[in-house]
Amino acid sequence: MSAPPPAPVREPAWSLSRSAIGLWVTQAVLGTVVYAVIVATAIVLVPTDAGWGVPLLRWGGPAFVVLYGIVTIGVRPRLRYRVHRWEVTAEAVYTLTGWLTRTWTLVPISRIQTVDVNRGVFQQLFGLATVAVLTASSQGTVRVPHLEVDVARRVADDLARRAELVRDEAT
Repeated sequence: MSAPPPAPVREPAWSLSRSAIGLWVTQAVLGTVVYAVIVATAIVLVPTDAGWGVPLLRWGGPAFVVLYGIVTIGVRPRLRYRVHRWEVTAEAVYTLTGWLTRTWTLVPISRIQTVDVNRGVFQQLFGLATVAVLTASSQGTVRVPHLEVDVARRVADDLARRAELVRDEAT
C-alpha cells in the first residue's frame, strides 16, 4: 500500500466556470422574489390595527428583502467565485469551498470508487455540470460544481481512468 499524498501547501489552481456567477445570481434573484412575495402577502393580509408588529412588518419586511437581495445578488456570487477552487493532480483531487466557513477536501486517486457528471436544471441553462467523486470514506461524495460541460466530462473521464489504473496496479 502506498503512502497517502502529502497535504497541499497551496490553494487549488483552478476556479469554477465564470458562468457560475450567472447561475448564482439567477438563483439569488429567484430567492429574493420569493421573499418579496411572502413579505408583500403578509403586509396585505395583516390588518393595519393588528398591533405594534404592523409598522415593523411594513418597514422591516421590505428593508429585509432589499438587504437580502443586495447581499445574495450583488455580493455572494462574486465572493463565492473568488473562493471556490479545485484541482486534479497526479495524486489527488483537491477542492476548496465555502465563503464563510472554508472546507478543504483532498481525495487521493486511490480512494475513488466512482465518478459521475451531474447537470441540474439551472446548470443546463448555463452550460454547466458538476463532477461528483464518490469515495469509500465517511465523507462520501466530493463535488466539483459548476464546470463547463466539456471540462466536466474530460475531468470525469480522466479521474475514472486513473482510478481504474490504480486499482489494477493494486491487484
